[in-house]
Amino acid sequence: MPNNTQLQDANLTPGYVAKRSDVKVSTLHFYEQKGLIRSWRNSGNQRRYKPDVLRRIAVIKAAQKMGVTLEEVKQTLSSLPDSRTPTKADWAKLSTAWQQKLDEKIAYMQRVRNQVEGCIGCGCLSMKSCPIYNPDDVLGETGSGALLLGRDW
Repeated sequence: MPNNTQLQDANLTPGYVAKRSDVKVSTLHFYEQKGLIRSWRNSGNQRRYKPDVLRRIAVIKAAQKMGVTLEEVKQTLSSLPDSRTPTKADWAKLSTAWQQKLDEKIAYMQRVRNQVEGCIGCGCLSMKSCPIYNPDDVLGETGSGALLLGRDW
């Protein structure tokens, strides 16, 4: 395992990066295919990564835990000059920008929580107990399932 000095000039193997980042090698390949990380090929045509990939993967994983999509992560990372790996200051800006999205998700989940006791989204065909949201089963014409769940009330 490389020490800090070795990491600065390292050409990290996919196995090392995967272990250090706690992801599978196939995940690295997926991230690379999506344009989230970069590798290069050595003379033996084997993938190698620069050490900054570890920080990029940490940003990707943190963003995913917040519910940020990989496409949003890609757009955000590509907005950095020269597609560089985010610095601590960059992360502060990125995370602040994602806070609004988190606030919206929290508000949505609170609305769902507050309504879940009385309504499962009017796909249940219980017309007698749900006259407010589905009088005369009008939603039955649009489909089945929890049709109202996810709509703004």
